[in-house]
Amino acid sequence: METRTFRNPAIPASGSSSRTARLSVALAALLATTLGGCSFDLGSWGADKERPQPVAEKPTDNISARSVNDSQGYATHGQMLAKSGKTEEALAEFDRALALDPYNVQALYGRAMIYQGEKQHQQAIADFTAANGLSPQKVEPLLGRATSYLALDKAKEAAADLDEAVQADPNSANAWSFRGQAYERLGDKIKAAESYGRALAIRPKDEAARSGLTRVGGKAG
Repeated sequence: METRTFRNPAIPASGSSSRTARLSVALAALLATTLGGCSFDLGSWGADKERPQPVAEKPTDNISARSVNDSQGYATHGQMLAKSGKTEEALAEFDRALALDPYNVQALYGRAMIYQGEKQHQQAIADFTAANGLSPQKVEPLLGRATSYLALDKAKEAAADLDEAVQADPNSANAWSFRGQAYERLGDKIKAAESYGRALAIRPKDEAARSGLTRVGGKAG
């Protein structure tokens, strides 16, 4: 799908029914815009890595295999609910999943996406950060966190995440396009033009990147 010029798909809270409907649209837009239609298995993130020890003030009991399995079931169900537009129910499932296994990357990422759609960017950033720590070199949590940083006018932080994202996946048109937006906001036209150009090289019909390239005075290759 084509990346659009950055505009956070946040939803104003009004009535309960309209809020849920708008959240479902926002989540779909986030999945399309942020991930660009990428195919990846959230449930497999971190599965081949040793789980880090939790940092807590009080000792934490070891997470049982049953808790991990049950957590994964809640996370998978939450993802299905989110895709069908039932975001409030999805959020509850992600919360259940994380109560059982705080290292469930699928639940962290899914909850972060919902928080982002609700304009709760600090909570989204916290979950994207946790997901990134458990699944390094994955572009999705970096891109998600950068999106929230941009929504909070924190272009410097967004640029840092997007620098890392394009290293993790140099073929991510979305990461390059959003990187262009971050550096454009920072006034670095050279890096912005480079980023927009790379996005267009990967996805020639990316009109947002083409418009950005024009704004910063660059030329498509």
